[in-house]
This record gives sequence, C-alpha cells and structure tokens, in this order.
Amino acid sequence: MKIQDITSLLEKMAPPSLQESYDNAGLLTGNAAMECTGVLVSLDATEAVIDEAIAKGCNMVVAHHPIIFKGLKKITGRNYVEQSIIKAIKNDIAIYAIHTNLDNVMSGVNGRIADKLGLKNRKILLPKEDMLRKLAVFVPAAHREQLAEVLFAAGAGNIGNYSDCGFSTEGTGSFKGNNDTNPFVGKPGERHHEAEAKLEVIFPVWLERPVLSAMRKAHPYEEIAFDIYSLANSHEQTGSGLVGEIEQEMSEKDFLGLLKEIFNLSVIRHTGFTGKQVKKVALCGGAGSFLTGAAKAAGAQVYVSSDIKYHEFFDAEGVLMLADIGHYESEQFTTDLLLEVLRENFPTFALLKSGVQTNPVHYFL
Repeated sequence: MKIQDITSLLEKMAPPSLQESYDNAGLLTGNAAMECTGVLVSLDATEAVIDEAIAKGCNMVVAHHPIIFKGLKKITGRNYVEQSIIKAIKNDIAIYAIHTNLDNVMSGVNGRIADKLGLKNRKILLPKEDMLRKLAVFVPAAHREQLAEVLFAAGAGNIGNYSDCGFSTEGTGSFKGNNDTNPFVGKPGERHHEAEAKLEVIFPVWLERPVLSAMRKAHPYEEIAFDIYSLANSHEQTGSGLVGEIEQEMSEKDFLGLLKEIFNLSVIRHTGFTGKQVKKVALCGGAGSFLTGAAKAAGAQVYVSSDIKYHEFFDAEGVLMLADIGHYESEQFTTDLLLEVLRENFPTFALLKSGVQTNPVHYFL
C-alpha cells in the first residue's frame, strides 16, 4: 500500500477540482510514492495529532482542515503550523487535507450532517457552475453503441439520478487521408464518405482526461473528430450547503433541542424565533454565513451552520432562524465519514480514528 493509493481513493470521492480557490487541499507533506504503514484520520493535523500518528505507527494523517492554509515563507517552528510541519517532515509523516472539495460533494461533510438529522429530498443549496462539459464525437454509425458504452463506463452521461444519458444524430462524414495515413475505411488520397453518428454526452470537468482517454482507445478512427463545450448549466450534485426536509414537522424550540442532542451541544447561538414550524432545513458545515441568502431563497425555516458574526445574524430578517452550532461541532462527524470510506475500500489495512480533541474552543457553563 502506498500513499498514492489512499489519495487516489479520496480524490475520486472528492475531486480536487471542487475545492474553492482560497483552499489548499491535497498532499501537504510526504511523497505519494512512499509505502504507507497506516492512516490516522482527524479533523485537524495539529502537532498532537502528528505525535499520535508516530506513536501508533501511522505515517499518514488524513485531515479535513489543511494545516498549511496560507503561504509559508519560513519554517522555523514559531507557531503551531510550523511546529506541526517540522515534526511531520522529520518523522516522514504524510499529511493529506480533504477540505472544501469534501464540502462540495453531495455525500461529503454536509451529507453526513443531513444523515444525522434524517433529511429527505436533499438538494445542493448553491450548485457549482462551470463544472460541466459536453463531448460531441463523430463515429461510424455501426460503432456508436460500442463507443457510448465505453464513455458511460468512464463516467460520462450522468444527469442527476440518471445514467447512460446521451443523444445521437446520423449523417454523412467525409475525409481524405494523405499518403502517411492508414484509414479505418477508404483509401489514402481518395475522398471517402461514411455513414456516421454524432454522439453527445456530458461529464463533470474532473473526468475530462479519463473520458477522452476512453474515447481514444475505443474509437476506430486514426484521427478522431470531436468537440468539447463548456456548459453554463449548474452541476446540481456539487456545490455549497444542503437543503432538505425532516421527517416530522416540529417547533423551532424542539428543533434546537434536537440539534443539542444529535451534536452533543452545550449551547447554540441563534436568532429569535419566527413562530414557524420547522420542516425544511438548510445546513452547511463550517463557516457558512455566505449561504444565508440561499437558505432563505430555498424556503428553509432554519439554517444550521457556524462562525456567524454579530451583524450577519441580522441577515435572517425574521424570514428564518439561524442556528450557529460551532465550527468543530458542525464537522465532528467528518472523521467517521472518511474512516468509513477508507475501511470499505481497504478493509485489512491499518486505519485509525484520532483520539485527540482538536477543538480550540471551550465553553464555561
């Protein structure tokens, strides 16, 4: 087992292209080609977590939050970030962060929160744009189905809950190869007309390389005529936050009690009660005040997130209740999610959950 075996799985789960521009997800220390002795999963990669990894014989830490978030010009151990990095490098510990890319997939951080709340009819609160591409490829009509099968297997043709989605039209293609060609049909130096199909499929941007690779391997032509278009459509399966419905409608007070129970909270910061019954709930793990408007537009009665500032509470405007449950508290189940995915794919490998409490915020009650 190598480090890259672990990272490849995680990047299939949450493609790096989905991380926000300000983020720094990915392999932060270590060599992807190194042998992996074990993985320790944590929300943060603090020095205490690195110490735990060393003690447990794990040379890889998978964390939600990137310990290196801003650029480092010096590494002298002057703060907790530099101390963690120095210890990791000295002890050959690879640190991998899976941050906003995991936030932006339906089954990621927010999906796990929704699981805990039992939300039904889930939708992404703010779908990502510029994430879809369309491939239009011309192929001999007799090879259309074979090529379509290969493209679907590579991940193209998925729209919402539907797979194998494509469209084709038939026509006549023409070409003339020079003396250096070996055409599949026709002869070099002669114009040839062939009954062809134009096959169109869509795919997410992170699958462009494997989709095109599959196309090239399966296509019978020496030179392939194809086009790739960027689509203005939003990708409804990726983006920020989630919105869904709880099983049983309840009062705002009862819903806050449910949050306290599920997330083991001692306190919840929230706006005043609106008097509405809670059925539709919007949520975003971590700092999510930027989605308050989207939560209101979605018709949610409650928006659950964290790191909401004083003036941002006014943005609720009595339309819905904002509930700030704390940053760590909102993301606490992320380690379980990552561990489950890793164990499902590597059932006999050393995969451990960190026992270090990394939450820097404490409450005096």
